[in-house]
Amino acid sequence: MSTFRLLSVLLLVACSGGETSDNPEKKEDNPPAKKTLQLDLNDLKGKAEKVMLVPSPSEMQKSLKKAKLSSNLSQMVPKERKSIAMNVENKDNLAVRTGVILADLVLTVESSTKEEKIERLEKLQAGLKKLETGDDIQLTIDEMKSKIKTGDLHNNDDLLQEFEELSGIMVPELEQEAGEWIVPLIQAGSWLEGANLVSTAIINEKKFDAASNLLRQPDVVAYFLSYVERKGRDKAPDKTVEKLIEVLKTLQTISAKNKLSEEDVKSIQKSTGEVLSML
Repeated sequence: MSTFRLLSVLLLVACSGGETSDNPEKKEDNPPAKKTLQLDLNDLKGKAEKVMLVPSPSEMQKSLKKAKLSSNLSQMVPKERKSIAMNVENKDNLAVRTGVILADLVLTVESSTKEEKIERLEKLQAGLKKLETGDDIQLTIDEMKSKIKTGDLHNNDDLLQEFEELSGIMVPELEQEAGEWIVPLIQAGSWLEGANLVSTAIINEKKFDAASNLLRQPDVVAYFLSYVERKGRDKAPDKTVEKLIEVLKTLQTISAKNKLSEEDVKSIQKSTGEVLSML
């Protein structure tokens, strides 16, 4: 399983993952030229054992095929997701919205039009600008939009490669400019979208036996909760963030089970859908 990689999920948020290092000191002293996001249980409990946590949406698609599900996640992304507003003030809320946009951008690479790609990239820019992520990211996305408009970037494989290269800029700049908590919350938005789509696919095809392997991720839920409920977070009332906390706690209870039932899958779809409908 690969980990989340920004813009591959960023863009997720998205296409392939990096490898974790067994030597934390080496990671600090000799950073790679292209830094990728590493998710592990050290972030949760201070343990040394490193664990790859979050699959990207594209990895979810591969997992569906392995579980003999025929649903195409690209075709399942609701049209209304494109109308997600990026003008909210609460940064936790905004980061989650940005993650959803990222997931949808990557998931729909093959099915979306040139105009839809550019529209999602512009929403991504708006969210990242409000998160104060710096000028480099904005300029990089501007360049990508220009290539798409002129037709210099039309092959889907080339586009995904561009997203892969962008991760080298996005992750370290997000951590440095916006704060270390931003990346996990963007990831939470992408994971939320992915979990909703996968649970919908399972329900549509009535293949509930696949649910435990595809949706049972207690460490992932705990990881996101640790950041949404972190000390020093913005305590200003935000209904979306409050709902996200409620949903994550519901999913934490479900994920503690050894085997997920039809009722559990429907609960995951319903609860994640409730948060997404508030964006």
